[in-house]
Amino acid sequence: MIETVVALLMIVNNEIKEHRIQVDPKTGKYSMSMCLKGKRLAQRQETGGNIQHQCIKAKAELELNIDGSKSIKKLILE
Repeated sequence: MIETVVALLMIVNNEIKEHRIQVDPKTGKYSMSMCLKGKRLAQRQETGGNIQHQCIKAKAELELNIDGSKSIKKLILE
């Protein structure tokens, strides 16, 4: 299934290494504020120099996990 999501990206040497959907646990909706909070926490914990974190709102191909949660299978960057 394809949906527009808010995702936190971990970029290493200009290549996307990890992407995670950011959902507000109270509302269950995609949340830019939760993404920015996660970005701040990740930046504080990182010690490497070539790692960047970025929040984006983009279309993504999603898959359902066994527990019913969604994860990003593929980002569709336009």
